[in-house]
Amino acid sequence: MSATRPLRSSALHMAVAFLGMGGWAVFANRAHALPAPLVAGLVQGALSALLTLVMKRMMETLSTRLPGRAGLVLPPLLAVLLSLVVLITLHRIAGTPEIVATIALPLTVTAIYATSYSLALWRSR
Repeated sequence: MSATRPLRSSALHMAVAFLGMGGWAVFANRAHALPAPLVAGLVQGALSALLTLVMKRMMETLSTRLPGRAGLVLPPLLAVLLSLVVLITLHRIAGTPEIVATIALPLTVTAIYATSYSLALWRSR
């Protein structure tokens, strides 16, 4: 088994996203009465897991199809923009009280993750 194989596991990426970002959302909304923090955590956890899967696959596809530096720059840019729109929209629908605090960390992590993963994919092609 290759050392990078676990790093390419979609299930592992999704589980880490769900637990880490769902936990953050509970923390970010802790000042509000239950069930608001728990709902925010479940929404953020589910969205993070799903967005991680979609982003990972989208970036893998785009990195092989886009020529030159476009294959490096556009995949993470699209991943962050997609995440921003989805997170704001669905947290508003869910009634998350602290939307900015809830999505600040996940968007930062998304930007770092997407940039790093895009660079790794770009270098490996």
